[in-house]
Amino acid sequence: MDVKMANLPGIGKKMSIVTAQKSMIVLVIHHTGKREMYFFHDADDDEADFSIDLTADETRELGAQLLGAVFQPISSDQMKMFKKQIVTEWIEVKELSPVAGKTIKELEIRKRTGVSIVGIFRDEEVIASPEADQKLKVGDTIMAIGKSEQIEEFERLCKGEAV
Repeated sequence: MDVKMANLPGIGKKMSIVTAQKSMIVLVIHHTGKREMYFFHDADDDEADFSIDLTADETRELGAQLLGAVFQPISSDQMKMFKKQIVTEWIEVKELSPVAGKTIKELEIRKRTGVSIVGIFRDEEVIASPEADQKLKVGDTIMAIGKSEQIEEFERLCKGEAV
């Protein structure tokens, strides 16, 4: 990344940032506080592909977001480790399943299998973060999260296979 600053006499400052993909972002900060941001898909273009005016507060918020003040992505190595350990799966409750007609609390799913139920898809309805008193029904598709072996055990339970 290449960053350049320049004085704009009578206007303010200009910051140009050329990215690794050879795109360019230009930020013009006026003495009045006005900020203009321009995006050039090709850094060699004379005309911006788009521009936006930002207030001082919007510029600070954008900067905070870019710095990761609210969300810090994890590294690809951490993500690979996480993916190896945690699985999210959608599992249908079959007719022979012992979970059908019972509540999450009655079944003690987390204690029994280690799986957490994070959602239930029933007909056209989505039940996000279901309460413990939510009954599971035949045909429900359950969004479950857990380790691979836990998910496999829960899936056998939902199919009505011996656990």
